[in-house]
Amino acid sequence: MAKEKPNMNVVFVGHVDAGKSTCVGRMMFDGGAVSEQEMKKLKEEATKHGKAGFEFAYIMDSIKEERERGVTIDLSYKKLMTDKFEVTIIDAPGHRDFVKNMITGASQADAAFLVIAAPSGVQPQTTEHLWLLRTMGVKNIAIAVNKMDAVEYKEESFNKVKEDVGKLLQGVGINPETTTFVACSGLMGDNIANKSENMAWYKGPTIKEQMDIFPAPELPSNLPMRIPVQDVYDITGIGTVPVGKVETGIMKQGMKVKVLPGRTGEGIEGEIKTIEAHHETLPEAIAGDNVGVNVRGVGKKDIARGDVICEAATPCPVVEEFIATITVINHPTVLAKGYTPVFHIHTAQVPCQFIELIAQIDPRTGESIKDNPDFLKNGDSAKVRIKPQGNLCLETQKDNPFMSRFAVRDAGQTVAAGMCTEIVKKK
Repeated sequence: MAKEKPNMNVVFVGHVDAGKSTCVGRMMFDGGAVSEQEMKKLKEEATKHGKAGFEFAYIMDSIKEERERGVTIDLSYKKLMTDKFEVTIIDAPGHRDFVKNMITGASQADAAFLVIAAPSGVQPQTTEHLWLLRTMGVKNIAIAVNKMDAVEYKEESFNKVKEDVGKLLQGVGINPETTTFVACSGLMGDNIANKSENMAWYKGPTIKEQMDIFPAPELPSNLPMRIPVQDVYDITGIGTVPVGKVETGIMKQGMKVKVLPGRTGEGIEGEIKTIEAHHETLPEAIAGDNVGVNVRGVGKKDIARGDVICEAATPCPVVEEFIATITVINHPTVLAKGYTPVFHIHTAQVPCQFIELIAQIDPRTGESIKDNPDFLKNGDSAKVRIKPQGNLCLETQKDNPFMSRFAVRDAGQTVAAGMCTEIVKKK
């Protein structure tokens, strides 16, 4: 069955309590993806947990712990049809403990809404979320100024947030003048799927309209097939089903594939038996599709989150070491040779050691400012040599930009972000 509309993955990120899940839930309900009946059930459940008003968030927050705490922990995915796209909405956690899941969400997204609560404005994590979106290559970002009902729908409150966020956007190289700011309330339904009657001064799009304003995603189907594995399920009657987004290329039924690095680092070969998306079986999946696959010859113990399913003829390299350009975002002291934080690369998390600081560079031009600096501090960009302390699939920016980006995290903070420019393959 041919697809009628192109796929678009949209992630909602923002500080805990900014109201992301409520915005998304309201969108699903007002957009007709959730029935009155379902909504009634969720309302009852929210009231039972003493979380009245959280029913819209419950549409996305399916884990029991999330419902009880009122905090999004893991990623949730829901499908929504707009006029132009078949949208997969990814609701990413905002709480600092859960940022690693947010990174995975951002790495799968074509566009993003950064949700800011109008009463509280910019929060400590807002800058981190923006950096992560940039690092993960999300070019299309809109700002949802939520909870406008809590500031009596005042234009000045909206403008204050707009001004503060505008400064942050400039800091990460995004032009605030060309960025859409949506004044909305997820709880009350203002400017989510329907135009608000409470803000006559607001002339911009609703959240749903903005989804159609985002440019259609680039679909790098000409590159070799890559699916970074997000999760692995064991489904009765089918067997092992890894799920993830087709990052690049085209996956077809019957295709010979290789899962890398796998447990051994050598990879394991198999064949694509079935491909499924949103409970439909497909003959093929293209870049941008979120799918579950059953791979003949690959069992539960052979594959895990962080592995990459590749076309066997053009496998993804497993690297011995690599050279990258990085920007230090938020390190408590300085970053020096020998430092070994965790690198988040596509869906993998691998400790990696900085073995050489080759040069500090000008981020705008890429030219060297200082060779072999002793250390790097916040705001510095540099060319560095890195050695993974485990098996890692990675490609260069030139060969496959979608598989080259990473975030560096340590002690619950995003320390740096960057992209790989050269690799040395494992022998």
